[in-house]
Amino acid sequence: MGTYTNDFSHDSLVAVQLSSKAAFWIMSGFFLAFAIKIPLVPFHTWQPLTYTVAPMAGTMLLSALMLKMALYGMIKWMIPLAPEALGDMKNIVIVLGLIGIIYAAIIAIKQSDVKRLFAFASISHVGLIAAGIILFNKEALGASFIQIINHSLVAIGLFLAAGILEDRLGTRELSEMGGVAKLAPKFAFWFAIIGFASVSVPFSSGFIGEFLLLKGLYSYNWIIGLLAGTTLVFGAVYTLRAYQLSMFGAPKLESFKDLTWNELLVFFLLTVVILILGIYPQSVLNFVGPSLDNLMQSTQATNILIP
Repeated sequence: MGTYTNDFSHDSLVAVQLSSKAAFWIMSGFFLAFAIKIPLVPFHTWQPLTYTVAPMAGTMLLSALMLKMALYGMIKWMIPLAPEALGDMKNIVIVLGLIGIIYAAIIAIKQSDVKRLFAFASISHVGLIAAGIILFNKEALGASFIQIINHSLVAIGLFLAAGILEDRLGTRELSEMGGVAKLAPKFAFWFAIIGFASVSVPFSSGFIGEFLLLKGLYSYNWIIGLLAGTTLVFGAVYTLRAYQLSMFGAPKLESFKDLTWNELLVFFLLTVVILILGIYPQSVLNFVGPSLDNLMQSTQATNILIP
């Protein structure tokens, strides 16, 4: 304090000790930026419209990659630069994450536009990840990385499925779909696999990550853990509803082109990675473990007791 330097390396910035007031404002500024990008409720209003009007490739890029930079920013920048404010900010972030989990899931259940449905589902999932990150312990951070990867894989698969439905049927309205499974069994099969991964069934990449995040939140506060656990119920409802309305019932068209080879390849590769990470999630934990150890040590080296 009281000295100036041109060194803007991450280690040097983390080593700076701040007053509680300064740390709170710094963390608040970073959080506002990242909350918009993630997005968390109530900063989410741009996302459903953007996902809906963007072309399929753009939506997949946004959901799978762009939003994850904000979640990573929370881990790499927001907390390490101002750990003195973690105690003051933790409950704020967790509450906003919980609101996102429940509110976005309920809105997703009500959607008739399949892309908007998956957009709100995305908000619900990232709310859980953000709540886990702010716990800032190694187990929760490792689980957050697993869920970041899982969400990227699932988002690509779901929005690819939504794009195929829109392209073949000329509509995104679930009420105008139905019977696709009879006309395109390959598509129905791979869409079902991605749907099961979305609700984090055992042996999928999201199962262990979601379990550890919910475990961490339950250990922090059992009421928070129970509320966060509603994602298991709501997630199954909106995912299976979308699948049922689009795949089953009377066909609305006489024909529906099944998957092309490149679409099949994408679904196959996604499924392979989802299963590998579901069976061996330790591969991710081992990969990020040393970096998380360094991060925790460098953050605690400021002599601030991390709550």
